[in-house]
Formats: sequence, C-alpha cells, structure tokens
Amino acid sequence: SHIFKKNRDLTKAWKGKTDQLLRVDEHDFTMRPAFGGPAIPVGVDVQVESLDSISEVDMDFTMTLYLRHYWKDERLSFPSTNNKSMTFDGRLVKKIWVPDVFFVHSKRSFIHDTTTDNIMLRVFPDGHVLYSMRVTVTAMCNMDFSHFPLDSQTCSLELESYAYTDEDLMLYWKNGNESLKTDEKISLSQFLIQKFHTTSRLAFYSSTGWYNRLYINFTLRRHIFFFLLQTYFPATLMVMLSWVSFWIDRRAVPARVSLGITTVLTMSTIITGVNASMPRVSYIKAVDIYLWVSFVFVFLSVLEYAAVNYLTTVQERKERKLRERFSCSCGIPHSKTMMLDGNYSESDANSLAGYTRNQMVPEEEKPEKMVVHLAMSNESNSSRKRGLKGHVGLRIIQNTHAIDKYSRLIFPGTYIFFNLIYWSVFS
Repeated sequence: SHIFKKNRDLTKAWKGKTDQLLRVDEHDFTMRPAFGGPAIPVGVDVQVESLDSISEVDMDFTMTLYLRHYWKDERLSFPSTNNKSMTFDGRLVKKIWVPDVFFVHSKRSFIHDTTTDNIMLRVFPDGHVLYSMRVTVTAMCNMDFSHFPLDSQTCSLELESYAYTDEDLMLYWKNGNESLKTDEKISLSQFLIQKFHTTSRLAFYSSTGWYNRLYINFTLRRHIFFFLLQTYFPATLMVMLSWVSFWIDRRAVPARVSLGITTVLTMSTIITGVNASMPRVSYIKAVDIYLWVSFVFVFLSVLEYAAVNYLTTVQERKERKLRERFSCSCGIPHSKTMMLDGNYSESDANSLAGYTRNQMVPEEEKPEKMVVHLAMSNESNSSRKRGLKGHVGLRIIQNTHAIDKYSRLIFPGTYIFFNLIYWSVFS
C-alpha cells in the first residue's frame, strides 16, 4: 500500500506573516508617504465598462468604470528573491494609506460589493502600489438643448483629491490619453458616442487652495431617427391634414370646423408630450421652433376658413339686397327674377326654358352668385335652351372662394420654404 504524506498547509505556515512582511503595524499610515517632503505623484488610469444612462430631465449620466491608482510607498516595500508582487483584497486597504480621490459634481456613487468588495491591492517589492476598484457613479452634466434633438452633448467625469492640495499630492494621467480605455461594446439607445479623451488642470478653492483635477470627457451625438418618427413626421402630417379643408366646400361648415379643431388639438398634444420629457429650460429649443411654427400653420388654416365664412356671409347679404331691389323694380310683364349659383340642377335649368336674359347684375358685384332677370320670349324651346347655356352657364362662378384658391398654393409653398431653412440651419 502506498503511504501518502500530507502537504504542508501554507496558510497555516504563513499565518500572520503578511503583516510582518509589509510591516503595517510599524508605521503610521494616517500620513501620506514622504510626509513633509515634495508632493507624492499618484498616476491614474480608467477603463470605462459602460455608459448606463443619459438623463435630459435630470441633466446627469451614469457610468461604470474601473478606477486604478499608482503610487509608491516605501513603507510597504518588502524583500523578495523573485521580484513578484503580492495581491490583496479590500481588507488590507483599511490598514494602509490610499489616495482620497473623489468624483467632483457626483450625485451618487458606490463601489460594487457582489459577491465581495470589488477592490484589489497589488504591492511590489520596491513599494509600488496598484489600487483598483470597480465604481458606478452618477454625475452632473451641463447640457445645452438649444439644438435639441439635433444636438451634440459633451459631458465630463472629474476626479480630484479631497484633502491633499497640489503641494501634497500630484494627481496625473499615468499614460496621457492612453490612460483611458473603453469597452468596444459600449452603446446607447439615443446617442452615438463620438469621442473619449482626457484632460487635466488645476482647480482653485478660496478656502483651501489649489488641487489637481482630472477630466474624463466624452462627446455624444443624438440619434435623430427616433424623433423623426415620433415628433417631426406626425407634426408634418397634421399640417398637411389641415390643408385638406381648402378643398372642402365652403358651405360644409361642420366638416371644415371639425377638421381644423382636430388638427389644432393634435398639435397641442404633440407639443405637450415633447416638453414633458424635457427639462424646463428658459430658452427655445430647435424642436420648439418646428412644432410651434407647425402649430401656427394649423391655426392659420382655421382662421382662413373663418375669413372665408365671414366674407361669404357678407356677400350673401349684399346679394339678398340686390335681389330684393330687382324684384321690386321690374317693369316688364311676365318677368321673373331668379338667384343662381354654381350648384343648380337640371330641373332648375329646364325651369328657365321659357325665359331669356334681360338684365344682369354687373359682373364686379357678383363674384360667386348672380341675379338674372328673365323675361318671356316667343322663341322656340330649342332657341331658349341654347340661350340659357350660352349666357347663364358662362357666368355662374364655381362655389370656391378666392381665399381658398390662394391658400392651396401659399400654405404648402411657405411650409416647404420653412423646412428648407430649418434643416439647413440645424442639421
């Protein structure tokens, strides 16, 4: 039989040796390395894991990233024959000095702790330290919506030491622009990520002094196709729908009024829906210009029919007075005064078979209807019918007001011209 020997339990053999090797208990780690000397350089690099959300209403963004710090603390140096580093979890972080970097203008942030604290500490024999953590932070982003939704936004995540000024701690990007890495799978539903880059500068506080501040800048370009389908296309259809009333009979009051009111209310609903998902800014946005101009076009189409209806009423009142005057002043026996408009039936035409034209109202006084004074004639029936077609038929004006005719050209032409200017300016 084989006799198996137990391997020595290295965890038992090295129990307590880590603290002794790093000499954690022999130093005061409440003070920074090289306390009293020059500023300690702390390099930083970041790997962005995801951009979780961009909120226009709250003007903020949420980002998950790996934040890494590099510095040298000779108090943590240890002898090593193979020059290999030692790696620890978050429990050792509480016993040593680490940079007090925080996120400027952050609203919420936390270190992930599932299944354990996502913190790593790596110490090299010469005292160099790598400190890494996985953080999700929600930070403020000052957005300009003057070109919304045809806009680009630039947001920044800012890192800075909370307690140590530039005389004690020099915060810098470890490898310049190469210090910022991004996951290739990062994508957003409403934005296209155009560029990530890093910058740094000094920040001054009147009470405490100058601090090194690092910036993670990224530029976002908004996708326009969603807003074309949800906002611009419906608004354009409502404007075009309001033009249908120009081809409806001016005497069809319920049809034209209901069409105008419906388009006005629909445009109001679209404007309210867009503004509900936006912050209450005090300046005009690009989408506001388009929607309100469209609303004005729809509203003017309603006013256009109000003008047509009013002028038609005034014209009918004048014609009624003319009809009364001719009916009282006719002196020819067997005469008959009739009011004809563009909508007369064949029976009405046949009823005129026994009459010929005697007097007519001057043409400038009857744009839509005419008063015809007909007297009896001894001509044959065929001659009387030809006279009716030759005189009465040519003078009956179609039942369309001149304002409707001009509106069919002016409204579409003006709206197309507005669209050309709008998209050339904001695109």
